[in-house]
Order: sequence, then structure tokens, then C-alpha cells
Amino acid sequence: MPSGPDLRATGTSLPPEFLGSLQAMCAPEDLSLDAASLQVYGYDNSRRSVPAQAVVFARSATQVAALVNLCRQFRVPLVARGRGTNTTGATVPVQGGVVLAFERMNRIIEVNPDDRLAVVEPGVLNGTLQTALRPFGLMWAPDPTSAPFASIGGNLACNAGGPRAVKYGSCRDNVLAVQAVDGRGRVLRLGTRTTKGSTGYDLMRVLIGSEGTLALITEATLKLVPLPAGRALLRAVYDDVESAAKAVARLMCAPLVPAALEFMDAQAIRLARDVGGAELEDAGALLMIEVDGEGEALAGAVATLGALARGPGLKSLDEARSPEQIEALWRARRALSPALRTLAPKKINEDVVVPVSRLPELVRQAEAWALESGFPIVCFGHAGNGNLHVNLLIDPDQPEQAARAAVVLDALFRKVIALGGTLSGEHGIGLDKRDFLPLAFDADTLAVMYEMKDWLDPSGILNPAKVLPLRS
Repeated sequence: MPSGPDLRATGTSLPPEFLGSLQAMCAPEDLSLDAASLQVYGYDNSRRSVPAQAVVFARSATQVAALVNLCRQFRVPLVARGRGTNTTGATVPVQGGVVLAFERMNRIIEVNPDDRLAVVEPGVLNGTLQTALRPFGLMWAPDPTSAPFASIGGNLACNAGGPRAVKYGSCRDNVLAVQAVDGRGRVLRLGTRTTKGSTGYDLMRVLIGSEGTLALITEATLKLVPLPAGRALLRAVYDDVESAAKAVARLMCAPLVPAALEFMDAQAIRLARDVGGAELEDAGALLMIEVDGEGEALAGAVATLGALARGPGLKSLDEARSPEQIEALWRARRALSPALRTLAPKKINEDVVVPVSRLPELVRQAEAWALESGFPIVCFGHAGNGNLHVNLLIDPDQPEQAARAAVVLDALFRKVIALGGTLSGEHGIGLDKRDFLPLAFDADTLAVMYEMKDWLDPSGILNPAKVLPLRS
């Protein structure tokens, strides 16, 4: 079993020559060296913390390029940070160095409704962008649960998705172009403002999801889609996981793709009711099936997907049509992740993906691991993509629970790969899954990834010790 990530800074101070150059480069308000800031910007939603040695607040791509060149000259690690909402430790500066915060690069540069695109800086919040697009009747499709306080740059760094990804795709499917600074300090412009393009290598898609280890995105041109005229939400409750999974298979084989298709296991249903306030009965599994469209087409879609949801094991099928009813159900779904902390002090949240047909096997295995380990394991997620959030709920003050959790995680990742799946659907790799990457890729494929890292970041300064296993 891979050992856990080493959470320690280098313990050395920044070279005086570097610090002097850094202070000369940055306006006083754009550089923080005080202990409180170093602590705050060394922490993220993984609940890990390693203090930074300096925090720089980015203002422009030119400044970012100059900082990369300075860090490269002195071999100082440089870790990009949005709002720290990631759960994998991807923005924790485990080798010290500079944290580059993008929160002040937060301009919406352009909204072009004719071409259905927006140009934004990486510090723009997902929720802020959606609000700005609404008067144009447009939206950017990726909708992670953290959208109100997660940045677009952070979304791109981990290729975020959310419930709508089943119909509209994840970040890679909704970005037209990026500007980025690589580890050599070069400002790259990748992609195009058009929705079609077959010119050169598609390096843009390589950068999206690379968690700041290859280049730092300083601008993004986003593909927009029309806001749906109407929405409806079906809630299908089943006796067991198998019945729900068979319904998912039927739904995903239909020509009509739902806008969202969410799954909850029995424990998640109880949490959605007891903590989230949803009016739900105890059951083995639940599906939330959202449909969007217009008028008669929407009504027809509801009827079609409702018929497909029916089958052996169905306990009830209800429709929410009013915005208030729909929002109440989604509010309960969004409350699930924070509600898990009511069951245990620590939540280990993995976002594995398996083929839709293998979801029942994975959920049943998670139930077995919960019985064997003695701590709760709660499953919910984006069933239409086979993206399951497997949540291990432990008390970190009990060493035996932490040890059992490590064994379960190892077994989980091996099981997912054996089922034809992958380690992460939208949270990324960061520190959490770094040492499990050899399960997902053979040696030759990993070698190419190391070569790409060396090509774009030859000094190894960009977010070191993340994504790829450490080399000896």
C-alpha cells in the first residue's frame, strides 16, 4: 500500500537575494510575509496546513511570468491558489516557497452573447460569473457544489464538473482557449475563440486538470450555453441499489440525456432528510433526475424519463416543477457533503468513477467495507457519469480508525481500477491520490507524463509533489 503524503515544508528560509528581488518586484499590497497570511494561504479544504513562506497576489500575466522566472532562478517552489476549496491538498505548499493567490485577478473581461463566449481572469468566482451571464440568457455549464465560492481558475485546475456534467460536460468540454504561463516563464496562448478547431496540438486540454503543475492559467475563454427555459425534477426512490442502478442504465441508454442524474445511498437519504430538511422516506437508494427544456418538449422529456425510471424495485416517483420545489431538493443534495461532518470529525471524500453498469458492485463493496472497518461510509454522486463520492467518516484521534481507513482507501482505488474506472472524476489528484497513480497508468504512460512535466517545468518549481508520484 502506498505511504501517505509527506506534509512538511522544507524548513529553510527564502534566500535573502530572492526575497529582496521579490519585494522589489511586488507592490507592498501584493506581497504578504506576515505569519497569519502565511498560515491562511497554506491551508485548503483538505484540512491540511503547511505555512507558505511568502504570498503574492497576482495582478497580470506579465507579473506571473516575472515571478515564475524569479522562482526558477532560485529554485523556489511556486504554488497557485484560487480560493482553496479543493479537497485533495492540491494547494498546500508542502515544500514551502511562494503561494501565488489569484483572487485579485477577478475581472470578467468580456461577455460576447453573439459568439456565446466569456473571457475571464482566473480569480472570478463561478457563482459571480453565472450571475453576470444571467441577463444575457446564458450560463457556463460546470456547476460544482462549491460554485458560489470556487474560482474559475480552480475549476479549470482540477477539471471540475458537477451535476450538469452528464449533459453539458466538465470544464475541458466548456473552454475554448486559455492564456497560461509555463514553468519556463513563457506566456502561452492555446485554443481558439471558435467552437471548432483542428490546428496543431491540443495543449489546452492538457493544462486543464493539471492542477498547476505544468502551467498557471491567467485567462480563459469559456464556451457558454443558453439558460434552459424551464426545468423539472423527478425524484425516484428504490428498494435497493441494484434497482436504482438498473434505472440509471435505462435512462442513460435513452436518446434524451437528463440535465442531471444524481444518486444517494440509504445513509445519504437519511442525511438529506435529517440534516438537509428534505421530505424523504427511508429507502435503499434514490435518484434525482433533472430535465431542462421548453414547453411541450419539457413535458415530453419528463414523461419519457419518468417511464424509464419505472421498473422493479421502484417505491415512489414524484415530480417537482415549481422553482421552490426544485431548489428544496437541490438544497438537500448540496447539504450532504457538509452534513457528513455531523457523523464524524473527519471526512475522507473520494470521487472515483466507474462504468455506470458497475455502480451497484462498488456501492455494495463500500457497504461491506463499512461493516468490516467499523466506521460509516456514505455514497452519493453523479450517477449518469458513474462518478461516485465515497465518503469515509472517521475520528482522526483514534489511530486504529485512521489505519483502517488507509486500508479501505487502498482497496477502494484497486477495486475502482479493476472495475474499469478511474481515481478521480472532478476533485483531481493533488496529494491524496498521487501515490496511487501507478494503479491507473502503466510505466510507459507515466514516463511520458514525467517528460511533459520536465518539458513545461524543467526546474520542477510549479506545485511540486502533486499529481505525479515522487521520483527517487
